[in-house]
Amino acid sequence: MDMIDTASSRRRFLKYMMASPLMAAGMREAYAQQGEQAFKIEDPMQWAPIDLGRLVSAPNQAQNIFDLEMVAHNNVPPAHWGYLTTGADGESTLRANRADFQRFALRPHRMRDVSHVDISTTLFGQKMETPIFLCPTSSNGAFHKDGDLAVSRAAGKMKHLQMLSTVSTSSIEDCIAARGSPIWFQLYASSSFEIAKALIARAEAAGAPGIAITVDVISTRKNETQARLRRLDKRNCLDCHSTFNGGTTREQKANFSKMPPDLLKNAPRSPASGDNMTWEVAKRLRDTTKMKVIIKGIVDPDDARECVKYGFDAVHVSNHGGRDDDGGWSTIRALPDIAAAVNKKIPILIDSGFRRGMDITKALAMGATAVGVGRPYLWGLGAFGQEGVERVLEILRTELTVAVGQAGCGSIKDLNPGMIKV
Repeated sequence: MDMIDTASSRRRFLKYMMASPLMAAGMREAYAQQGEQAFKIEDPMQWAPIDLGRLVSAPNQAQNIFDLEMVAHNNVPPAHWGYLTTGADGESTLRANRADFQRFALRPHRMRDVSHVDISTTLFGQKMETPIFLCPTSSNGAFHKDGDLAVSRAAGKMKHLQMLSTVSTSSIEDCIAARGSPIWFQLYASSSFEIAKALIARAEAAGAPGIAITVDVISTRKNETQARLRRLDKRNCLDCHSTFNGGTTREQKANFSKMPPDLLKNAPRSPASGDNMTWEVAKRLRDTTKMKVIIKGIVDPDDARECVKYGFDAVHVSNHGGRDDDGGWSTIRALPDIAAAVNKKIPILIDSGFRRGMDITKALAMGATAVGVGRPYLWGLGAFGQEGVERVLEILRTELTVAVGQAGCGSIKDLNPGMIKV
């Protein structure tokens, strides 16, 4: 027993050391000396070894999405990579989003016909070929010259639901044109009701079928990994990013381009900040549109009940990928309680930390209707542009199909909470 405890303690210590950015260089050296099995950690990649001599050179060579992550890391400038990969403060929430999938085991059924596996789902009465959707992500022009347009073209070609960020680098009109079909619009819960109202109106006029009001970004944040990597980048960050008030960012030229200048100038804070958001304010915003309206950023079952009470069309379980808060729990741990609170009254969407088809399968079994990915498709974008995004989606769809079949289910509709063991 003592030998087992000692081995277990050693493994925990190595994981702790690997989790420190300060140890990254030493871990890479150890990896180079001992081979690819030494200190191997899937994610986040910045703590894992990088062998630049063995990076994939084409999207179809990638065996999993982490192959594309390494190429993107090699391609994307340090400051931009820091923006993409960072968490908040000590990044415990970011790490929990990955680690907590190991808390839940899938209990498969045998002797079932899985010669054909159906991974389609239905959301708001519309059939979707896959439950995997593309989360809203900002500043995508920093990762590839085609930015959001490449993402939208990939989403359209692969037939995945897409949500576009308020602070995208291309407008919702241009992204809908690139996708060839409507996309959802993610609304940062602005501290200015009039700005939020104007953004909703623009999205509705463009043909968006729904909006996701984001409520988990409410204050300034401290992103230490981003700050450290920014020191390695000698370029002027204001060339790509600036303030909204009086700024000249690409974002302001995108979804804010039709906004009356005085409205932006007189905004109390950044239009992407919602520190004064309440359920009543969210309801007022919902009442300004005929689109479907969901609340994105819920991790507490009481808040999920409020989503139902106030008549929102879905609850979106998210902690912003761990980018904005620290010390919180993962979305996969939050999901069972939220599913029980909602009790199938409205659909449940979820994101944050999903990297494998098995991750997605577990969430679907636990009550999610659709599962979003963000960083993974940005790795594909940074690696190979549109083709890289398509490869990420292809890999995840293939892994999902295999995982559902391994569970003994011919359809994702056959997945159920009883198949999950804690």
